[in-house]
Amino acid sequence: MKTLVVVIHPNIKSSVINKRWVKALNEHPDKYTVHQLYAVYPDEKLEVQAEQWLIEQHDKIVFQFPYYWFNCPPLFKKWLDEVLTYGWAYGSKSGYKVSGKKIALAISVGVDEHEYNQSERYKYTLAELTRPFELSFEYVKADYRPLFAYYGLELNTSEEWIERSVPLYLAFLDAL
Repeated sequence: MKTLVVVIHPNIKSSVINKRWVKALNEHPDKYTVHQLYAVYPDEKLEVQAEQWLIEQHDKIVFQFPYYWFNCPPLFKKWLDEVLTYGWAYGSKSGYKVSGKKIALAISVGVDEHEYNQSERYKYTLAELTRPFELSFEYVKADYRPLFAYYGLELNTSEEWIERSVPLYLAFLDAL
């Protein structure tokens, strides 16, 4: 079954890494369903049933987004609030439609990885900072998987560096 990659980038046209990842995913339509939230919902008014149906059609779901202000883009938070509803994602006998699905995050990060630890500027690892996502997906009984992160976007945007991320990302997706 194909992997659903939900791309949540508020300005994908100006993106460096996320835009390249989308291009790579689109080269394999037999393996990946690419769903760009900001492109589908420029007014940010989600069609909840359509989003739920899309989730139900896939066993592996990855949320791909840039990490800034120690969080996700606002449309992802809105998606979580509106799509993971009582009676569908949790809380009733008919709920838990996400149960058992493998879910992961794929994050592009501006600074180097070493800055995300106790003795550095940002004090916490990225896994620690994204723990609310882990807890949210565990709450709906999904099989939350370790995240993928590509660091250093602020420091290096060379074509070689960008291209180096692509096979790493695809390997991550294939290993889910």
